[in-house]
Amino acid sequence: MKVKTILVSQPEPKVENSPYFDLIEKQKVKIDFVPFIHVEGVSGKDVRSQKVDLSQFTAIILTSRNSVDHFFRIAEELRFKVPDTLKYFCLSEAVAYYLQKYVVYRKRKIYVGKRTFPELSPLIKKYKNEKFLLPTSDKLKPEVPAILNELKVNWKEATFYKTVVSDLSGLRNVYYDILVFFSPSGIESLFENFPDFEQNDTRIAVFGNTTVKAAGEKGLRVDIHAPTPETPSMTMALEKYIKEVNHKK
Repeated sequence: MKVKTILVSQPEPKVENSPYFDLIEKQKVKIDFVPFIHVEGVSGKDVRSQKVDLSQFTAIILTSRNSVDHFFRIAEELRFKVPDTLKYFCLSEAVAYYLQKYVVYRKRKIYVGKRTFPELSPLIKKYKNEKFLLPTSDKLKPEVPAILNELKVNWKEATFYKTVVSDLSGLRNVYYDILVFFSPSGIESLFENFPDFEQNDTRIAVFGNTTVKAAGEKGLRVDIHAPTPETPSMTMALEKYIKEVNHKK
């Protein structure tokens, strides 16, 4: 069956040169972007109830832009002046770059990983005498605490924001040829919004092994999977699939 419509369960890309727009252009498909999940901050009172005193920490581990936004939001809410001496350990360059929204970059001690948490861990190990705070969502990857415990560093995790299922009732009678998911939470949202969802001819595209597993547990048939050596990105996996089914002789 040919592919004409795709629903991506994420916000629309803000950059003009997104590969999704190339895909629309080249393959003549319609792509809609609807976030299946969104992030909501918890209150300063909630953070305090987790026995977190911001003044006790000398370093902070930032794994996403959300963690940056919500750390500074909570600091402001609790009237905590973030000290110039605080060390920032950022998961990637994108996270470190985003930090400039809140701090003067060149005057701060910022340590940047390549992309994954295991790649950041040698930098954390190098400064293992620091007291680390990990502001996170309620859906933290289990590898993160495991690595930090292995490093034997002094650290504390605190939930600063939560992943919440979005209301998708507007999609009730809309059908797409492909649904694209990037996290188990996205799959969860689909079934929370549509408990009677039946896949039938809808193709499911998933990114990452944990999302594949979540899809399988819900009885979904995964038709498109990324990353693979051949298709490291979701747009490449979609393009390969569309070419195969839309241009069949």
